[in-house]
Amino acid sequence: MNRLLFMSNKMKMPISVHLEELRGRLISIVIVFVLMVILSTVNINQIIQFLQLPAEGIKFLQLAPGEYFFTAFKVSLFFSVILTAPFSIYQIMAFVIPGLTKNETKFVIIFSILSLFLFGIGILFCYTVLMPITIHFFIQYGSNIIEPLWSFEQYFNFIVILLLSTGLIFELPILQVLLNLFNIVSFEQMCSIWKYVIFFSTIIGAILTPSTDPLTQLLFSLSFYALYILGLCGNGIDINVITK
Repeated sequence: MNRLLFMSNKMKMPISVHLEELRGRLISIVIVFVLMVILSTVNINQIIQFLQLPAEGIKFLQLAPGEYFFTAFKVSLFFSVILTAPFSIYQIMAFVIPGLTKNETKFVIIFSILSLFLFGIGILFCYTVLMPITIHFFIQYGSNIIEPLWSFEQYFNFIVILLLSTGLIFELPILQVLLNLFNIVSFEQMCSIWKYVIFFSTIIGAILTPSTDPLTQLLFSLSFYALYILGLCGNGIDINVITK
């Protein structure tokens, strides 16, 4: 009843009011993004040094005129997007939530916070664990034949793909819950394929951690499988079901 009353009130509001509110929120996002770009540009040397830490001992080269300049600008944009993301999500939620019920509002808030948290944990895991292992492997592989001299632009493109892909992988629990809520994949189906998930996580671990150290691959595979179990827990499923 309250929902119908609210929707009735919303329908009486002219579309221009909604567009004006949306315009104001988009302008706020753009302003914050520009501020983040300025902040990142001012501190670009420190940011680049931070990104180079996992590749300790590597000498980076500028292979084309202006390569470092344009790459530094890309780094600034990348960090600005990451830093602006929480504020952007907040503005989107503030625009959408007034049209939702109380339960829908709780759902959106909880899922938004968990998505940001898991994505951040994924990026942190990639930078502190995955990147050093992967880069060390590429440095050592063939080092007795070829001296590793890297282009910073190509190095940056590589670590951005690695960071984003790992962050997205950590969204697996959220994806599982959504698949179940929309009746695309049931709890029972998720539980029944646990053996295949172990196999798939092992393959992903071997691809993202190209190291001869089996312990590293095992840890990454276990992390991926733990995310899968976390998704089942989020759905309120008894974890013991997957062992049957």
